[in-house]
Amino acid sequence: MTRGQWGCAVGPVAGLATGALGAVLLAAAWRPCDVGVNGAANGLALIFYGALLAIVSAVWWGVLIGYVGRWNLTVALLGGAAGAAVMVWLLVALLHTPNGYRC
Repeated sequence: MTRGQWGCAVGPVAGLATGALGAVLLAAAWRPCDVGVNGAANGLALIFYGALLAIVSAVWWGVLIGYVGRWNLTVALLGGAAGAAVMVWLLVALLHTPNGYRC
């Protein structure tokens, strides 16, 4: 299996992990602010944001491992992890207080 094919295999798995991590961290940020009525009130929004993050990060991981990984796999893995961390940080930083700074 070539590294380009590894990018197609690893990209979706790493993207799903990044999307799940972003949704869990966003739910944890929303919990103290009492956003929504019940715990399931924000489920649809969290699924949407998690899926959006998973798609973007899957493309990111796939391109890095498939293209950059052909020359240097260590740089591709470090770049993928750094990019995923930035994506999760941006998601939580932009959406952590949906109704302003009440909490």
